[in-house]
Amino acid sequence: MAQDESIHQSLSATSDAPIINCHTHIFTGDHVAPLLAKSTLQWPLYYLVNFKWIFWFFRRYYRKSDKERFNGAGNLKARKKLESDRKFKKSVVLFYLYHIAGIFFTIQSLDILCHWIFSVPEHPNKLWLRIIDLHNLLVNFHLLINKKETWMQVFILTIVILFYKSGRNLLMSFARLTVSVLKKLPGKKTKELYERYLTIGRFAFHTKQLSTLKDLEGQYPDGTRFVILPMDMEFMDAGQPAISYKQQMEELAAIAAENQNIYPFVFVDPRRIANEGTAYFNYSVLDGKVVLENCFIKDYIEGHIVKGKDGKEIGVAKFYGFKIYPALGYYPFHPLLLPLWKYAEQEGLPILTHCVRGPMYFRGKKERSWDYHPIFEELIQPVEQGTETPTDFTKLLLPQSGNDEFSANFTHPMNFLCLLKKEFFIKAVEIAYREADDSTKLSLKEIFGFRPATENAAADVVTWLNDLKICIGHYGGGDEWNRYFEKDRFNHSAQLVARPDSGIDFIFKIKNGQSTSERSLGKTEQLWKYTDWYSIISSMMLQHKNVYADISYILHDNSAILPLLKQSLLNKKLRGKILYGTDFFVVRNHKSDKNMLADMMGGLDKNDFDQIARINPVTFLNIEKK
Repeated sequence: MAQDESIHQSLSATSDAPIINCHTHIFTGDHVAPLLAKSTLQWPLYYLVNFKWIFWFFRRYYRKSDKERFNGAGNLKARKKLESDRKFKKSVVLFYLYHIAGIFFTIQSLDILCHWIFSVPEHPNKLWLRIIDLHNLLVNFHLLINKKETWMQVFILTIVILFYKSGRNLLMSFARLTVSVLKKLPGKKTKELYERYLTIGRFAFHTKQLSTLKDLEGQYPDGTRFVILPMDMEFMDAGQPAISYKQQMEELAAIAAENQNIYPFVFVDPRRIANEGTAYFNYSVLDGKVVLENCFIKDYIEGHIVKGKDGKEIGVAKFYGFKIYPALGYYPFHPLLLPLWKYAEQEGLPILTHCVRGPMYFRGKKERSWDYHPIFEELIQPVEQGTETPTDFTKLLLPQSGNDEFSANFTHPMNFLCLLKKEFFIKAVEIAYREADDSTKLSLKEIFGFRPATENAAADVVTWLNDLKICIGHYGGGDEWNRYFEKDRFNHSAQLVARPDSGIDFIFKIKNGQSTSERSLGKTEQLWKYTDWYSIISSMMLQHKNVYADISYILHDNSAILPLLKQSLLNKKLRGKILYGTDFFVVRNHKSDKNMLADMMGGLDKNDFDQIARINPVTFLNIEKK
């Protein structure tokens, strides 16, 4: 009885704890690279789709709209329009002239569209002959203008679209019913780009991040907390944002110093480390531990002092972890990141990574070295008959040519095995060692106990990053959740069912239910190419105590993800690793945050919702319950 009462009190305390949204954004349009259309549209067309102009339009539109709505100007405009409409309708002559002209111009518009869409064949059949006869009849009765110049065609269509609602609706219906190709335009990539622009424009018209944060907070109960993830788009080769990353971070710090309900992260890009050196990331090694020296990252992670315009201290902003976005053009095991990840592991700082296919990726020229994975291998020589010994392995080929397709290689969740598993991590350190100067080589030896390969011995490390705290953002994507269900005949995707405590064995063969030391032929290749990301990520979560995943973005498709989400929460290990997150405001082209919150609270059992939104985030962020 006492035990039941204790459990009841514990659940009540959990329900009183704040909701924590572990994946949100409040950056503005000024922080976005302006040429996102690059690599989607041909040069020089992508210059015409410049976000700076779209951003300017949205700002102007929303400011004007708000001004009209809230200061009485809109009411006055509506009254004048109503009075004008009434006067027009009272005049019988004007009323009928308007409709007659509208019908006439609509007929001309339909004729124009038909000529644009269809061409008369050289040898018309009976149907075409009847259509031609009908066209000539309308011309003879002066209902159709036979020869219309291009300027006249454009003028007529503009008149109908702007001033005659019934004609406009008829033209749209005609286009939808008769031109099937229009259903395919714009293409999928262009449509995704358009939706991304629309979403950013809808929310990022604010000039301040604080305004966007208020839009977010207004959709949640009081006291809700948010992980705020900035973006650094200065190295994606899509033009420079209007406001720099450093300015974005300074503004975010000022917000964090006064708002205790947000947990901001520091965005990290290895190319910024390369460009800015020790000013951005500076460290020393003491007894195998990474110690931050004075630098940008130390300032923000260990407590950024925020000062007002008068130079007086306002407060101290604490940043809680690191955000990375590999799709922008790098691997998460980049050599310049390894010492920082060691620091994150030893301090228990979380890393949140983007892990879903999408329209935000590196827009620059693909490098030749990217044709092969730096660490993973594939089998290129057939196995000899009667033996299971591999004959020839070489670097895994990455054949994708387009930037959008290739970005999945940077994003692939298996890249994190190169940090978590010793067998792969050794190779990551080897690459770092080859490219490093003497000082960095010494650091790699001190930090990881790295021993370079010799003629008599292979390379080795004493420590690796198996306890690194990582959140796989978006849990791989909704499309990968669907792939998990579809892979009912694929052995690797069946491992979560067969081995619910550990999932896929990434390194060894399985014989009679037991791991062996024998190398599995082409296993890495099979996992990389053919295994769904849900199985890979879930297996990593089962095998490593500090690997998490959030359901941000994918939760907008509530009916699609709920069944597998509920099933995942039945696994005791996975249950403590799944985090609630939405991806505000990037997901807004699908649903509002308050809609997704209601979907989750209504679709999940109360204890399940509390687990992912109140309990797990506390452990992930390493914060005290409040």
